[in-house]
Amino acid sequence: QNYPNPFNPTTKISYSIKKEGLVSLKVYDVLGNEIAALVNEEKPEGIHEVEFNAANLPSGIYIFTFQANGIIKSKKMTVLK
Repeated sequence: QNYPNPFNPTTKISYSIKKEGLVSLKVYDVLGNEIAALVNEEKPEGIHEVEFNAANLPSGIYIFTFQANGIIKSKKMTVLK
């Protein structure tokens, strides 16, 4: 999940994994274009947090997609300027 939401210009995205593994966390616009790859590396089990800065992006809805250990989750977040 991310907090705050809506946000301007930064938000923190937190996630947890139950075992060590490759983690991918990407941000997309509503058209499916990749905006940012925030995480793409091995991470240990536990709770992690990454900051997303949208200072150069227009207001709107964005989707972040988390993948790890066979799990894929997507959530909406809103940039409000």
